[in-house]
Amino acid sequence: MELFTKIDIPASNIRIDYASRIAFFGSCFADNISAQFAARKFGVLANPFGTVYNPISLESQVKAIADGKVFGEEDVFQDTRCDGLWHCWDAHSSLSASTREECIAKLNAAAKQAREFLQKADTVFITLGTAFVYYLKDSGKPVSNCHRQDPNLFTRRMISVDEATEAIRGIATSIRQLNQNVHIVFTVSPIRHLGDGAHGNNLSKATVLLGIERAIEEIAASPSAPRNDAVTYFPSYEIVMDELRDYRFYADDMIHLSNTAEEYIFERMVETYCDGTTRENMAKVEKFLKMANHRIQDESSPATQELKRKIQAQASELEKKIPGLNLV
Repeated sequence: MELFTKIDIPASNIRIDYASRIAFFGSCFADNISAQFAARKFGVLANPFGTVYNPISLESQVKAIADGKVFGEEDVFQDTRCDGLWHCWDAHSSLSASTREECIAKLNAAAKQAREFLQKADTVFITLGTAFVYYLKDSGKPVSNCHRQDPNLFTRRMISVDEATEAIRGIATSIRQLNQNVHIVFTVSPIRHLGDGAHGNNLSKATVLLGIERAIEEIAASPSAPRNDAVTYFPSYEIVMDELRDYRFYADDMIHLSNTAEEYIFERMVETYCDGTTRENMAKVEKFLKMANHRIQDESSPATQELKRKIQAQASELEKKIPGLNLV
């Protein structure tokens, strides 16, 4: 008797190991999954402009990175209502600053870091969460972050499947503009946006799912189509909806995922994209990190000094044995 619906994930030619450079863009789900890889010391770039949920805003961010955009005074504004900080509509408040110059400098540093990383990246994961987009009323510009400004400045609407498809295709095009050899994996965040209502959330997710499917089909059918595994899909949304269809896999708010659910999705990704050798190396790294993170009671004791020497020796040995590993 089968009491568990297992999602079938097609075999992938993508291989991630400790020498890989992995980028993550998109929703807070992208932040959470990238943190799983980073905690195990993989080379990761995560959301250089902060979390972004919809394909229109993400396309704008990725295009700016790929085009080598230099941010200037016209790209930032000052919050005169509240704290006086300078913000950018295309970026998270983590890149905001108390002066215009500092804000612009942060934006350009983030763009430069992302551009350099993507030029050498092996795999880019794109996690989309919603088809709802905020637009500035006066200009029609889509925004990635409203920065708690007056709601009357914005209109909000759900984009069409055609608009989602075009934006998703644009995301892939911009990334491949920087790196023809990169693998791009789209996925949909399983975190529900119940502020839109249950039905609205389902329509939004369906729009993004259809947009991804159509974009992948159009890319594959284009005259300059990359290899078959260049742009693919990973079923994060389906894993939660079918395999983890129980509230015990959710956080206390019953909307976000629990740590167990995030770790399970990470394990399914590892099964899909990491070979046996990499999984064995991960186990060695996890064992080492557990020892290295051992709580120290007395820094000056001989036992502590011996433990530190042991940790350093083991770190050096692991870095020699596992190409690309950096335990610093």
